[in-house]
Amino acid sequence: MGRWICYLCSRVADSLMLLLVLALSCNPSTAAVASPSALHVKPSYSFGRTFLGLDKCNACIGTSICKKFFKEEIRFDNWLSSHLKLPPSYMLSYSGNYTDDAKSWRMVDITRLTSKYQHDRADKRICTSLLKTKNCSLERALRRTQRFQKWLRAKRLTPDLVQGLSSPMLRCPSQRLLDRIVRRYAEVPDAGSIYMDHLTDRDKLRLLYTLSVNSHPILLQIFPDVEGWPFPRYLGSCGRLVVSASTRPLRDFFGAAPEVAADLALQLLAVLRSMGTNDLNYFFYFTHVDAGTFGVFSNGHLFIRDASTLGIIDKEEGSQLIDGQQEYKDIFSCLTVDCQSAFVSCNSIGEKHSLVMVCQELLPKLLKGKFLQPVQEKIDSFLQHCANGLTDDQGVNGAVAKLAELLKPLRSCDSRFAYRYPDCKYSDKY
Repeated sequence: MGRWICYLCSRVADSLMLLLVLALSCNPSTAAVASPSALHVKPSYSFGRTFLGLDKCNACIGTSICKKFFKEEIRFDNWLSSHLKLPPSYMLSYSGNYTDDAKSWRMVDITRLTSKYQHDRADKRICTSLLKTKNCSLERALRRTQRFQKWLRAKRLTPDLVQGLSSPMLRCPSQRLLDRIVRRYAEVPDAGSIYMDHLTDRDKLRLLYTLSVNSHPILLQIFPDVEGWPFPRYLGSCGRLVVSASTRPLRDFFGAAPEVAADLALQLLAVLRSMGTNDLNYFFYFTHVDAGTFGVFSNGHLFIRDASTLGIIDKEEGSQLIDGQQEYKDIFSCLTVDCQSAFVSCNSIGEKHSLVMVCQELLPKLLKGKFLQPVQEKIDSFLQHCANGLTDDQGVNGAVAKLAELLKPLRSCDSRFAYRYPDCKYSDKY
């Protein structure tokens, strides 16, 4: 009996010792070695409404992709670090990652339509101009305006509703273009109608605000990449942030190898040709180009990265807003530009307009000093002839055509150019 009691006491002591060891191992401060997986805690991402711009809705772009942010299916690049901090809100654009299945991720660009400073300045201007106060409800202030009251009553988006807006896209509007905007506006359920019956008051304010600040996301929506237009895919908006497919700006390729530079230059000229002549009879022109206007996808394909400076002239219908009407100004005309800035006359835009700017600003930086003589000398000569823009449209087009013929044999056919490889091996087109 005594031996049985001693045995039982021994087992109890062993059990108590085991419990003590387990308790100590569960305490991170006393555990000697801890498994990393045991300590892994799923990070919690938090968004401020201010960072996204949701606190300014419905004076914002939209909310179609907000769920992706809050479900952590869109992540900024630095979210992959251990600190998981949101990037600074003053930045104009961010690199991000996007997923539909939480397994495969793809790169996206997350951008603001204008800098946060310009947004804040515009918001202050709305309050001081309309309500005579430093802070106010932006939505309430904008709803009171004469323009928005006309939008509320309108069944159809007509040229008089967009007159005086600073967007180059709307300086020479046609009814056909405006109908396309309403029919393809992606921040609302698709109704496929030219009438605005499916747009709520909130939707109308968001559309008007977007057109007033920057028409870039609207152009991506109404001329989608899946139909062959040279724009990155529009994925959605949340507050004042827009998400689209990722491209590297053309400036990253100014130091590229000669065959890459020749390929990109030919693509650039081809894009300009397609924007001047296309099946829909719209003539696209740039009011400004810089090293960030165009971008390149990972497969080497060149696209228009920033469409904010694109103007459109309807060659089928023509402009339905005469130049005198463009001078109408209100608060929506001044959200991102000086109210005193003059409009470019629709009649002053010619075919060579965009070609001359590209020959002046981009192609010299892309092609300078890349090739052996006498090829480089000929390239420089054609670029100079195009950049001067002193001849008529045919003269500029002729110089560009000769430049393209000179560049074609200088590009190569290999896997770096995935957008046309291996097709280029079996086609005379390349």
